[in-house]
Amino acid sequence: MSQDDCRSPVPDRVLDCRGLACPLPVLRARKALAGLAAGKTLLVEATDPMAAIDLPHLARQDGHVLLHQERDGPAERPVLRFLIRRGSGAGPA
Repeated sequence: MSQDDCRSPVPDRVLDCRGLACPLPVLRARKALAGLAAGKTLLVEATDPMAAIDLPHLARQDGHVLLHQERDGPAERPVLRFLIRRGSGAGPA
């Protein structure tokens, strides 16, 4: 998939978590989503392989919608992209 798949339509916010290790991408994504209005979108870019498990789980757990997920770049260090729509009334209990 191309990089444009996660960027169109343009997300309301982009969060660069490349180079950060678990659990930082999830913690920063949760904080960024909390600052968005319901229905707004967040594009998270990460290089930590655990993000492929953790970010979809975060979206489900906190009531958000994972719109798209992709892997781009070389196999040894891909960039993982997640487009998440903030849910209404979403957030950790």
